[in-house]
Amino acid sequence: METTFVALVAEAVFALTGGLGALIILLVTLDGRQVSYEQIDELMTQGRWFGAALIIGCLPTLAVLWIAIRKAGRMFAEYLALNWPSTNELLLAFAVTGAVIGAHTMFWPYRPSAHSLLVVGAPGGLFVLLIGGCLAGPIVEEFVFRGFMFRGWSESFLGPIGAIVLTSALFGMSHAQYDWPDRFWLFLFGLVLCTFRWRTNSTWLTVVVHSTANIFIFFVLGQYV
Repeated sequence: METTFVALVAEAVFALTGGLGALIILLVTLDGRQVSYEQIDELMTQGRWFGAALIIGCLPTLAVLWIAIRKAGRMFAEYLALNWPSTNELLLAFAVTGAVIGAHTMFWPYRPSAHSLLVVGAPGGLFVLLIGGCLAGPIVEEFVFRGFMFRGWSESFLGPIGAIVLTSALFGMSHAQYDWPDRFWLFLFGLVLCTFRWRTNSTWLTVVVHSTANIFIFFVLGQYV
């Protein structure tokens, strides 16, 4: 129960601080120009503001985890398994992840898209999107899902296998911006990451693999504008 509650608080803090922070920066850049709520909502889905939200929400979310873990009398790095993996573990994880991405590409190809996520405005906007989507986002998701939630639930009646399945299902469901086939592949990706987290006792391994996968996906989505 404590794990579920803290995870929900962390996700809420991530959404609230990231969303509000990016919105405030957006409104400042508008410099008093009058825009409708619909236009603001559309702008907030653009890549530069999406990336900004991920970056802004990262530290407050990690602070929630740190407070919860320290109040429980545990060490932050130990509880989240912040151990650096071996080279062989990294290579194996990259190989398996590459196979999953290859299967995804074969059965459900990445399609060039006109989605607003590709609207970055300038090289600086693309940089913000990549830092948010390929660094801040993976760190938060891995610390919350494969670090905190897996650790807590694996020590409950669910055990490691139940924790792997549950965290992976929630990982896929949390990406509401995608359609159901993509959420299914995210569920499979979550299974791979969480299995490696369990077998290697390293959340840093899942961060590196998740970040690398996102870099690949961001560069094949389409042309940025």
